Amino acid sequence: MRDDAPVSAAVLIIGDEILSGRTQDSNLALIARFLTPLGVDLREARVVPDIESEIVAALNVLRRRYTYVFTTGGIGPTHDDITADAVGVAFGLPVEHDHTAMEILAARYRPGEFNERRQRMARMPRGATIIRNRISAAPGFQIENVFVLAGVPKIMEVMLDDVRPRLQQGVPVISRSLKVPLPEGQIADGLEAIQNAHPDLRIGSYPFFLTPGMPGSSGTMLVIRGRNNAEVELAAGEVMTLTKSFGVIATAAD
Repeated sequence: MRDDAPVSAAVLIIGDEILSGRTQDSNLALIARFLTPLGVDLREARVVPDIESEIVAALNVLRRRYTYVFTTGGIGPTHDDITADAVGVAFGLPVEHDHTAMEILAARYRPGEFNERRQRMARMPRGATIIRNRISAAPGFQIENVFVLAGVPKIMEVMLDDVRPRLQQGVPVISRSLKVPLPEGQIADGLEAIQNAHPDLRIGSYPFFLTPGMPGSSGTMLVIRGRNNAEVELAAGEVMTLTKSFGVIATAAD
């Protein structure tokens, strides 16, 4: 990878419970907030069921496309926790009990409690590096550019602490948010001109609706994102000038 190449990532969320609506995913947002200050661009997210072939196919696409892949879910002790096996298939590696993971887990249980099902949580592809988990001890693992994390958000989040020093960092994205008391359609043409003048920036437009009939209860939230602070500020100034031409003032909403 070139030194100036963007550092990119994808998230692969694994689990029937997400697709059925039984569980609402929050890991994607947690990972996105974790990566942003590190200058790692989260480019794609996928959700797949607990089906080995689906996990393997998605993982093989994502790990070749992006600098890093983060998977969440499917590394527990039950029959439907098949992520470790699927990752092994994707990499063509045998899956076995990791000695260090076995020691970590064995120390957590009383004699006789570390049964075969719990030992499943120590299984990972041969050569993987464990990702430590200071909440429940059951580790995740890293194999090449893939980080396999728990599905429980609190546990997944503490695993990211162990992942952080392993990541190549990029230039962090700078963000400016402006609240504009005008509908999107009214400023669309001017906004497009500003975006065209700054191709290295991303300008997002998001309508909002609060209390009907109250001043400022509806309008547009504009988010300007880029890696050059001076250019972000320049574009923000141009947005301010645009809104003034309509007789209103955009306010900072960071």
